[in-house]
Amino acid sequence: MKHEVIIAGFGGQGVMLMGQLLAYSSMLEEKNVSWLPSYGPEMRGWTANCMVIVSETQVASPLITAPSALVAMNLPSLTKFADSVKEGGVIIYNSSLIDEEYKRDGVKVIALPFNDLASELGNARVANIIALGSLLAATDVCNKESVMDSLKNVLPERHHHLLPLNEEALEKGLSLV
Repeated sequence: MKHEVIIAGFGGQGVMLMGQLLAYSSMLEEKNVSWLPSYGPEMRGWTANCMVIVSETQVASPLITAPSALVAMNLPSLTKFADSVKEGGVIIYNSSLIDEEYKRDGVKVIALPFNDLASELGNARVANIIALGSLLAATDVCNKESVMDSLKNVLPERHHHLLPLNEEALEKGLSLV
């Protein structure tokens, strides 16, 4: 079992957090992991992506040329990475920000309105956690319990009051796929 995942969007959409949670969760499950962040010089509003490899065997290189999964939070990210997803892979994209319908033979394409769903939950900042939940549902990369354990370690203690909301967001993403 090997998952090669690219998560991409604008800075400030929680792309790096999604990658970190995926990596930490997989490590908790004693899998081999590589996490490679990439972002522009601006902190918010610039493009950001990360590559996460989760494998039962050692990871030789952190670079991904043909991902098995893509989570695209905006149109530039979908445009940049969608064609590289390998046959049999999955593309999950944020239809709240991507008006164009994307189709491709040989891959599973899932369009979900992450921003709209997060607003329904009362906090637009959990769109990334809904997206992560949808990735977990579409693949067997790791389980929800590991993500929640990782979230407790990644979130500063002053934000632990948001854990129930994040769990609700994760469940929402899981339920949609």
